[in-house]
Amino acid sequence: MKMKLALFLGLSLAANASFADLKIGFVNIPAVLEKAPQAEKAKKRLEMEFSPRDKQLLAQQKEIQSKEERMTRDGTVMSESERNNLEKEILNKKRDAKRSQQEFSEDFNARRNEELGKLQSRIVEAIRLIAKDQNFDLLLTDGVIYASEQIDVTAQVQQKLMTLPE
Repeated sequence: MKMKLALFLGLSLAANASFADLKIGFVNIPAVLEKAPQAEKAKKRLEMEFSPRDKQLLAQQKEIQSKEERMTRDGTVMSESERNNLEKEILNKKRDAKRSQQEFSEDFNARRNEELGKLQSRIVEAIRLIAKDQNFDLLLTDGVIYASEQIDVTAQVQQKLMTLPE
């Protein structure tokens, strides 16, 4: 029994000695994404690209609202065929608007994911450069419950990201 305990303690001390030489760091990816200048540029590109379609969707909604107000206001004095035509028109416009909104959302999400993928690749590149430059043995990201400030290299990744070319 004493032999097993001595062997266990010896192995534990040897393992601790080798772990003591490891250089470990932590990167808070959401914080990097939040402050990355590339994220702001991507946001502006998406706004410019999708702004015209967004305005078009708003115009469709206003048109539908206007027709619904007309139906509420004048529906009682309209002929039955006129009221039916307006109801059909409102229904068709709502259907078109819903379809346009769905297409807009799908296109926007696809482009946003594309931009996010590019940014994530750049962040990984920045992390790898820091890891090599500063001789880290291990850099951790998501899933960390606790990381002391001594091993947090998030600010360094944010700085490195600013120096990487577009």
